[in-house]
Amino acid sequence: MAEKDVRGRAGEECAAHYLEAQGWALLDRNWRCAQGELDIVARDGRCIVAVEVKTRRTLTYGHPFEAVTDRKLDRLHRLLRAWLAAHPGAGRGCDLRVDTIAIVGEDPRTGVMEHLRDVAVLR
Repeated sequence: MAEKDVRGRAGEECAAHYLEAQGWALLDRNWRCAQGELDIVARDGRCIVAVEVKTRRTLTYGHPFEAVTDRKLDRLHRLLRAWLAAHPGAGRGCDLRVDTIAIVGEDPRTGVMEHLRDVAVLR
């Protein structure tokens, strides 16, 4: 596995632990379909949240949040709806949301983590 992939998986693991510590219920990780992949799907109270995790060693090429473009957000919306279609009833009565977690540092376990909520709210 390439170093980039190992770093990304480690970042997703850290993000998952963080979300669970916040009281969120993890519903799925690395869920794939023909349109792509969702890093984490979780329940935060009455919201089903697709969480995009971006892990970087440095800020040399910009902040990880900058990688979540409008095009990427559109794709995440479609993927979250596809996830709901594949899991009937999972989102009943819930709002849908897209969040992003950025981790910057040599080691994702000790890097700086930022959580941007409500990158996009879907009704």
